Amino acid sequence: MLLHDLVSTSAEVAATRSRKAKVTALAGLLSRTPPEEVGLVVSYLGGRLRQRRTGVGWRSLSALPDPAEGPTLSVVEVHEAFEALSVLAGAGSSAARAAGVVELFGRATATEQEWLRGLVTGEVRQGALDAVVQEALAQAGGVPLTVVRRAAMLAGSTVAIAETTLAEGEAGLARFRLEVGRPVLPMLASSATDVAAAVAKAAGEGGSVVVDAKLDGIRVQVHRDGDDVLVVTRSLDDITARLPEVVDVARSLPAERFVLDGEALAVGPDGRPRPFQETSSRTAQASGAVISPFFFDLLHLDGEDLMDSPGQVRAAALERLVPTAHRVQRLETSSVKEAESFLAAQISAGHEGVVVKSPSAAYDAGRRGAAWVKVKPVHTLDLVVLAVEWGSGRRSGLLSNIHLGARDADGDGLVMLGKTFKGMTDEVLAWQTERFLSLETHREGHVVHVRPEQVVEIAFDGVQRSTRYPGGVALRFARVVRYREDKSPTDADTLATVRAHLSS
Repeated sequence: MLLHDLVSTSAEVAATRSRKAKVTALAGLLSRTPPEEVGLVVSYLGGRLRQRRTGVGWRSLSALPDPAEGPTLSVVEVHEAFEALSVLAGAGSSAARAAGVVELFGRATATEQEWLRGLVTGEVRQGALDAVVQEALAQAGGVPLTVVRRAAMLAGSTVAIAETTLAEGEAGLARFRLEVGRPVLPMLASSATDVAAAVAKAAGEGGSVVVDAKLDGIRVQVHRDGDDVLVVTRSLDDITARLPEVVDVARSLPAERFVLDGEALAVGPDGRPRPFQETSSRTAQASGAVISPFFFDLLHLDGEDLMDSPGQVRAAALERLVPTAHRVQRLETSSVKEAESFLAAQISAGHEGVVVKSPSAAYDAGRRGAAWVKVKPVHTLDLVVLAVEWGSGRRSGLLSNIHLGARDADGDGLVMLGKTFKGMTDEVLAWQTERFLSLETHREGHVVHVRPEQVVEIAFDGVQRSTRYPGGVALRFARVVRYREDKSPTDADTLATVRAHLSS
């Protein structure tokens, strides 16, 4: 397939707000895509290169060669060019990379050059989020959307099931099952402002709920097959080598094959959780705080898949497999007062809050619904950094005030809703200066615009209406809690979630 066809469809999708029109345009493109290329096309439609690193950044693309007069560049050739760039290393690699960029972009038309620049810098903005692409795949392949979604969850991504969807249809997708050793997308929790609302949302038959402690750690999924253990984050990054304590616990459990879901947490000698930064730094490098795993779900046990089993069945199996010391604290109740007391106890113990769960719900991998509802007494939002301002006075030479964005109504774009420079330690200021300069796209005066890749957790005292920002709202007393290396922009909160906190 020519890159021109993909870029034209991307422009068509970006030009409409209609979800139906987006799906129709994408389905048309996917229907014309050779099956062996569809995974690559799906990745590009999502604004992602297949290579994790290419060594090509905004500065490398500031001066491009003259564009080609007509479209001849294929999608596969683009992929091969970036693959060649990604393996360059050592003496002479910078010059070779620059030459490779000139060669690739010199074969692209002006429109294609602009689109490729956006692909490299993470600024493709056509509103083709994963959910929209899944709908398009279902339409193009003549497969029920529920089947596509489930296969993508079990395979770990939409890209992984794209070729099968078009080439083999529903029968092919049926082969995607839970496999020990192949991570699945984690089930996610929606939010409620208090325990009563969460109980009302998640209550099963008879009004009972399960209330789990919400730990301030790193979400981990642990697979064991004999002596082989795999530990991945919520974004499915392999961190096995960085968490030997988790591996040791997994190997100590009385089973040969299982898949566990839980949190990895730095715990002090007093049994209380250490600050999140200590846990986060341990998953980023191989030394530092001692980490303990705490599990709250079991998806597979010695040949039996449990994902579709009710929560209470999975909980019973978890109890048989994992000792109390490595299970998240849990309460089953139909009393809101008991649930509120449990929340208070967890906060007192140094934890974030609770997750209220339906005892009858299956494990809905990759989805955020009413079956799991988190409650945190301190209001926080996960937002995306859009730009950063240079500081002054004591912060001169450091990037300080961050511009915050939430996902828009369709979840396709980002809407600015305020700024903050509060809650930043000297260490955070130094870290974010280095981080955001590496994400820089361009500057306007003292403002450094960045690729919208970094998620930040923001605490706030309230939300008020405001005409100052495009979102129509502003956060009161916003301050940085932490930067979330374990979350991507698609995990950020929506503008609707922000507006739910509006002061009356």
